Amino acid sequence: MSQNNYPATGDLGPVERGSVLIRNVRPYGEGEPVNILIEDGLIADMDAADDANADTVIDAKGMVLLPGLVDLHVHLREPGREDTETIATGSAAAAKGGFTAVFTMANTMPVMDQPVIAESVWFKGQSIGLCDVHPVGSITKGLEGKELTEFGMMAHSAAKVRMFSDDGKCVDNPLIMRRAIEYSRGQDVLLAQHCEEPRLTEGAVAHEGPNAARLGLRGWPRAAEESIVARDALLARDYGGRVHICHASTVGTVELLTWAKEKGIPLTAEVTPHHLILTDERLDTYDGVNRVNPPLRENHDTLALRQALLDGIIDCVSTDHAPHGSEDKCCEFEHARPGMLGLETSLPIIADTFVRTGAADWRWVARVMSEKPAEIVRLPGHGRPIAVGEPANLTIIDPDCHWVAHGEDMASKADNTPYEGMEFHTKVTHTILRGRVTCNDGVAAEPRTQA
Repeated sequence: MSQNNYPATGDLGPVERGSVLIRNVRPYGEGEPVNILIEDGLIADMDAADDANADTVIDAKGMVLLPGLVDLHVHLREPGREDTETIATGSAAAAKGGFTAVFTMANTMPVMDQPVIAESVWFKGQSIGLCDVHPVGSITKGLEGKELTEFGMMAHSAAKVRMFSDDGKCVDNPLIMRRAIEYSRGQDVLLAQHCEEPRLTEGAVAHEGPNAARLGLRGWPRAAEESIVARDALLARDYGGRVHICHASTVGTVELLTWAKEKGIPLTAEVTPHHLILTDERLDTYDGVNRVNPPLRENHDTLALRQALLDGIIDCVSTDHAPHGSEDKCCEFEHARPGMLGLETSLPIIADTFVRTGAADWRWVARVMSEKPAEIVRLPGHGRPIAVGEPANLTIIDPDCHWVAHGEDMASKADNTPYEGMEFHTKVTHTILRGRVTCNDGVAAEPRTQA
């Protein structure tokens, strides 16, 4: 299906009128630098003159240009937990991370199971204007796993909800999930599953293995994830709906995804940056910042996930950006709320892990962080080629920028980053959303309207 056939989004905010000239930039990190002219939110010229008239001029100094990044999995906490994140602060973090579109999960307070709630999120995101914030509807009302949300009402609302998930909880009842898949097929919406068999994870806080046993932490087995992946693959096979696996974390999940794709089952999957580079060896400190669901696994899991992403078995990268207040992290490990910040560190992790090591190129980064996520959720206007006539949703990346991550320097309200003090060598310098510069020299722009 081409983007021409993708369903429309909700009404977008106003296009940035005027012109932007990006000098000396390398699309996809290839070839000699070129000058790109943006006019009224669209790419107008891929070979503009150095002295072309423009309202704004950015000298990229030979840096890399990619399509704006798309994140299928964030938690912006609004409504209900504005003390930890808001649409405004989350949008600023997204802009600093190179993202032009994010999908914010339904586990808000109240739960995003009604059109009016989704519409409020959509309209607020557009009024802020730093990132397209797409609300994700819940699969079941109240995330209770008992009664399906009205997918049709949500999909046809002003928010045009195109993805549904109970993330944070698993739809563990197989009959409910079957009905959800059948219903979703008629509405052509995506179901994103948090794969966790809750009867296997009661009280679990860490990967079930030697480290958890040594530290006295209750273990979370791989089978809790893999059993749901297998079940939902079979349901997608038999009932034809599009199912997306959230935050794949185990070597067994990779094996199941490989089988599903060989069989032509409409199953896609994402992996988080933290599951690509962090392991349960970090738990020795009992620091709650390392608590996440699914838990950090073992090194051979991370290696399998990396290879699966390179091979296309795992389709894309999503951050699972999950801000928490200090009171929810600075406590006993087993009582810490699960989740980590991710928006501002995602691209640097992927670039440092795959591009700087020679395992992949910038075209591949564009694929797994922009093009494929947009394709999975059928999102028009994002993940598009860098070409004349295309929407100017873009990000500029410095591939040789040494910096150190500090939670207090990030745009999020919270500072629960597991990468505190970690050194990176790649950084987003600019982000452009439909011609508007939403991040300039690493600083997020001011919202169009104050939240």
